[in-house]
Amino acid sequence: MQPLIEHRLELGGFATRALELEGEGVPLLLVHGFADSADTWRRTLDRLARAGRRALAVDLPGFARASDLYEGKVLPQLDAFVKAAVRHVAAEAGEPPVVAGNSLGGCLALRLGERADVEVAGIVPVAPAGLEHPAWFRIIDRSTPVRAILASPIPLPEAVVRAAVGEAYRQLAFARPRAIAKEVVAAFTDHHRDRRAVARYLDTGRRLLPELDFPFDLAAVRCPVLLVWGDRDRMVPHRGSRHVIEALGGRGSITYELLEGCGHCPQVEEPDRFTRLLLRFAEAPAARVS
Repeated sequence: MQPLIEHRLELGGFATRALELEGEGVPLLLVHGFADSADTWRRTLDRLARAGRRALAVDLPGFARASDLYEGKVLPQLDAFVKAAVRHVAAEAGEPPVVAGNSLGGCLALRLGERADVEVAGIVPVAPAGLEHPAWFRIIDRSTPVRAILASPIPLPEAVVRAAVGEAYRQLAFARPRAIAKEVVAAFTDHHRDRRAVARYLDTGRRLLPELDFPFDLAAVRCPVLLVWGDRDRMVPHRGSRHVIEALGGRGSITYELLEGCGHCPQVEEPDRFTRLLLRFAEAPAARVS
């Protein structure tokens, strides 16, 4: 079993925290979603470590322990960061990676697949944001625990803030909220320790929202695609899959997996099923789209 190494990296002009596995096979780059962190991939990384696979998960700029975003549009900054991460992984491994991203990370993976200036072995968008009207942010913003944090007239203890954020995370991200382990929730809330952090993430979401109005040119995707969604996703309904399937299905370059009884984060809620799909996709020969 490969050890998981936590360290700092400089990618695309941003400092970030990385969780990295050394190993064999096509390398895997893992990109988290809005207000999340590289920790969302720990269950996947555990299974990849047991399989002896090479992988890298990173904190996106503006989230967790990465550098803050600059002024201006958000998506181009995140695109540049992920592009730099792909080139870093490819240089280390000697071959281009498969890039898997959840939610906002799935949006970035799709946009990466459209680029002609960077090579990837394939992309795995997991419940990608941006394919339908972005109701997910309204759901977060109107969540009762989140609103209670922001409305409090006095500073709240860290334990109270993390408990409220953790309850919102359980209820919104998962099909079976009470089945999610405490350590998973603790890892998520570790980056939401006070009201200021929560408000900062929500401000970033409001800034990002106009950019997520279908920010794709799906016809430009030229790499194999594994699209993964949970059929009980409350945040980003799986009906958005039709856009990707309609754009790419005729080329035979897309595989779609709808996971029964799963919510918005299959890498957390169904890590065994998700990791099997990811490894099968990374190992299977797939013709590139001409």
